[in-house]
Amino acid sequence: MISITIIGSGNVASHLITAFGNCKTISVKQVFSRAKIDFELPTNTKLIHNLAELKPVDLVIISVSDSAITEVSAQIKIPNQLVAHTSGSMDMNILDDSLRKAVFYPLQTFSKSKNINFSEVPIAVETQHENDMELLLTVANSLSAKVFKINSIQRKNIHIAAVYVNNFTNHLYKIANDIADEHQFPFEILLPLIDETTEKIHHLKPEDAQTGPAKRHDDVTINSHLQSINNKMYQDIYQLLTKSIQENG
Repeated sequence: MISITIIGSGNVASHLITAFGNCKTISVKQVFSRAKIDFELPTNTKLIHNLAELKPVDLVIISVSDSAITEVSAQIKIPNQLVAHTSGSMDMNILDDSLRKAVFYPLQTFSKSKNINFSEVPIAVETQHENDMELLLTVANSLSAKVFKINSIQRKNIHIAAVYVNNFTNHLYKIANDIADEHQFPFEILLPLIDETTEKIHHLKPEDAQTGPAKRHDDVTINSHLQSINNKMYQDIYQLLTKSIQENG
């Protein structure tokens, strides 16, 4: 049985705690949270509010905001403890030098109100010492069938790409929802289109799946759309994305 402790109680941490709690080969010994938690802990997992109470385990996972990782890792006073952070954009070496450093990065968008099937979540792992990799792979494979050895430079660029396909795309959904509200039609009318667009790129390269007025260089439609968009920032986004599609495919 592999013993782990998780530091954090936010979106990523709460999903990891729940997922590990369902693994027969993993024992979540402790969970650290500064505040009260709003989810159930696995059986026999101890909630602590002071990092001085941390006990030695096979792996400590730090799942906090990027800006807090270094500070939190410096408070782990267990010599030579294997510690991994879950950040997509931060280098492994931001962890305190007294620790054996690693990264355990689940590539997914997490919300506490939405369940996740971890078996389909890609997990990127990295270790400072090669002899720690086997343990980290075992832990990752206990959750997911999609585990990848990824270095910090690769992971940072994966995170950049993920911001485009997730965060920026979701913001475009928000803009579309604003247009729907402004003109009093249901946003749900767009859902089949959203689903089909997502499904297509499982089978086609994004550039081959691209359609629409920008791809066709349909200036009449583009200008008509711009005249109908009342929000200046949304107009600028429309024009910038149109230019990018026309110049880059």
